[in-house]
Amino acid sequence: MADINAAPARTDTAPKRWKFGGAWGATLLLLLAVAVFDPAQFLPTVSFAGWALAGTAPFIAFAVLAVAYLKASGAETLLARAFEGNPARMVVMAALLGGLSPFCSCEVIPFIAALLAVGAPLGAVMAFWLASPLMDPAMFAITSGTLGWDFALAKTLAAIGLGMFGGFGVLLAANTPLFADPLRKRPALSGCCGVKNPFSGHPVWRFWSEAPRRAVFAETGLENALFLTKWLTLAYVIEALMLHYVPADLIASVLGGDGIKPILLGALVGAPAYLNGYAAVPLVDALLAQGMSQGAAMSFVIAGGVSCIPAAIAVWALVKPRVFAAYLGFAVTGAVIAGVIWQAAS
Repeated sequence: MADINAAPARTDTAPKRWKFGGAWGATLLLLLAVAVFDPAQFLPTVSFAGWALAGTAPFIAFAVLAVAYLKASGAETLLARAFEGNPARMVVMAALLGGLSPFCSCEVIPFIAALLAVGAPLGAVMAFWLASPLMDPAMFAITSGTLGWDFALAKTLAAIGLGMFGGFGVLLAANTPLFADPLRKRPALSGCCGVKNPFSGHPVWRFWSEAPRRAVFAETGLENALFLTKWLTLAYVIEALMLHYVPADLIASVLGGDGIKPILLGALVGAPAYLNGYAAVPLVDALLAQGMSQGAAMSFVIAGGVSCIPAAIAVWALVKPRVFAAYLGFAVTGAVIAGVIWQAAS
């Protein structure tokens, strides 16, 4: 265990450069396309995106400050406690922390790899993996600001429930060939975030007394502010275009209604259509406005969140394909169950 009083290491001391491409590039290309092919719609599209971003700004600010505080204080060290004790307790704790932790999938790769290598129950790991991409403080703030507190709370409960569903499912089938010897031969121990031992030590809640932690707070805040702004800008531009160009009756006919079909389609479409959790929120808002059912919306965000590229790569990098297939199976099944429950409650 590393020095418990050590401040979280800064992973990059060089100033971050503004990079064109990705979300910013896609936003510009979409706006250019509108300006060329439908000039009359250019200003309404920009205006819609600008006002939507301004309306979300308080939630973005809260999310940025909350995540920066948790990172600077070293709160991620609390995750290690979820993997101690009785296996059933571990599943519950891993699902709870996975559904509430503010850390990206790549940061937990070295931690999960180390736990699996020393024999931590795969059930607890699966619970954390399934829940962690779906909800965090920033996601809750953005979701509640756009889709409402009820939807955000329901998604949080669905994330925790999905984690426990997968975790206990693995525990029950732990001795079957499906989950025997789950690890790849040489799982990677480094993540794209450059954190070697992100869960050692103890949190320091009054982080501002230490200069390195203040630097982490500033860096994390700036990085997350840029991240949220670029993806939400792209999402609001897409939302404006969807509302204008995609016929509402088409969405309503495919993803509307009270039956199981739109919920299943929402789960199946969620994987390929998902950008990331933050960008998905305005897209779901547009789909709901065009007739998407509440159950389909919930299944879309649950299945898409678990199967999005960063989350899926974190699992694929460490376990064998059959375990990865089980991960996706739990995700789709849990998404449909969550959609059915939310549809009935709406």
